[in-house]
Amino acid sequence: MTVTLSDEARRLIAAFEDATDATAVDCVVDDERDRVVFVVKAGEMPQAIGRGGERVQGLEDDLGRDVELVEDAPSAEAFVAHALSPAAVYNVTISENDDTVAYAEVAHEDRGVAIGQSGRNIEMAKELAKRHFDVDDIQLT
Repeated sequence: MTVTLSDEARRLIAAFEDATDATAVDCVVDDERDRVVFVVKAGEMPQAIGRGGERVQGLEDDLGRDVELVEDAPSAEAFVAHALSPAAVYNVTISENDDTVAYAEVAHEDRGVAIGQSGRNIEMAKELAKRHFDVDDIQLT
């Protein structure tokens, strides 16, 4: 899928790449929760985070808002698992009937982490999965 970026998202990606030397393939600005979510090129997550989280922390300080990272993936299943991280996701199955739904098997003790406070994590995972793989919904099993 082709992701369309706003001018603000492009500016934030440039700031992210300058601060981390990692590549961002997408950026979602979540003004409601005062955060920016970057999708990081597969394999570049350690570079983006930095030792002890120093690069992400520096970027948060520069931007004045929370920064969250999701690692890109070549398949919808892997992408959904990454988007629900740090929850332990055992398996993701994609069902394509009337809608495309990702069923994510999450450890019982990590369901709260996958959902997040007021649904913030699962909602962002759904938005990103829709943008990148045209997944209409994510259901936790």
